[in-house]
Amino acid sequence: MTVLRKALTAIVALGIAGAAAAAEIAPPTYKVDPFWPKPLPNTWAMGILAGVIADKADNIWIIQRPKTVEGYLAGGAQNPPTAACCIPAPPVLAFNQAGEVIKAWGGKGDGYEWPSSEHGVALDPKGNVWIGGNQTQTGRDNSPADGQILKFTPDGKFLLQIGHAGPSKGSLDTTQLSGVSDLAFDAASNEVFVADGYGNHRIIVFDIDTGAFKRMWGAYGKPPTDDKTPPPKIGDPPATQFRLVHCVKVSNDGLVYVCDRDNNRMQVFKKDGTFVAEYFYARDTRSPSGGTVGHIGLWPDKTQSLLAIADIGNFTVRLVRRDNGKELGTVAQWGPYAGQLHRVHQANFDSKGNLYTAEMERVQKFLRTGGAKP
Repeated sequence: MTVLRKALTAIVALGIAGAAAAAEIAPPTYKVDPFWPKPLPNTWAMGILAGVIADKADNIWIIQRPKTVEGYLAGGAQNPPTAACCIPAPPVLAFNQAGEVIKAWGGKGDGYEWPSSEHGVALDPKGNVWIGGNQTQTGRDNSPADGQILKFTPDGKFLLQIGHAGPSKGSLDTTQLSGVSDLAFDAASNEVFVADGYGNHRIIVFDIDTGAFKRMWGAYGKPPTDDKTPPPKIGDPPATQFRLVHCVKVSNDGLVYVCDRDNNRMQVFKKDGTFVAEYFYARDTRSPSGGTVGHIGLWPDKTQSLLAIADIGNFTVRLVRRDNGKELGTVAQWGPYAGQLHRVHQANFDSKGNLYTAEMERVQKFLRTGGAKP
């Protein structure tokens, strides 16, 4: 029996196929809201966005990189100012549904090590805010590699750090991370699942409250390695190890979805790391901007029947059935204008099925206009 056949058998056994799999799903349709969000206050300017997520009240949280604001946009931050505009915005911002900034914080502080290159923002079951960082080597400005994740209250009060600034100690080390891209949570087990994937090549799991190590795994549920994984070539068999673990999501029915971005695939596991299935999208993509499975958003119906997959290499968002991985359609294409996409880093839904994208220097809101309803 092939690996794929075993994987499909496992999915059926887990009960996410059944009658729902046989039913047709009309993908949601969208139009951009060009007036969301509202202009930022305080002449703030955003750099590269590397995370977007909705909280339980449908406030939209993003994380952006102040250090990537172009110099010509940071005149207001000089001492003395060299221009009226602008000042790099705080790394963590939250917007209400009207598009107004309601939270703004982040950066260096006492008691923790803020990452050199912010990547990923996630909200745990208690509403606390977790972030990662994806710098894997000492920066040109002598900033350290990002070997840590941080946990804060919604108001930015520091709560917990796991790992420390500095280089990787290897993909089997349980104390240090390397280039974290995303985080997800399981309330039942009180665990945080970490996509430790720019430097290391694994999913690693910790206790939400204490940071104690629980377990880890690599591609196909095997132990992770630090073997160099070259870019895939057309016709190559599936890589036996992750290349760039760029996201992790935990579904309501206990499956763990992992983005292996530059291998153009999504792998699915049980929470203990048992491999279930894998799906490829635009497998022959060889874009220098990145692969096709950069991030996954879970549709907000009871069964989370759809996925939004941020395809960074092809500048689009793919809408995919969760039960069988079938692509149903796409949202937007490349371009600099409202409703187009430029290096879409993450994509996520709110409770109404509206879609939000985190891109180079902006967050966009796509309003659901028809098709599937949450």
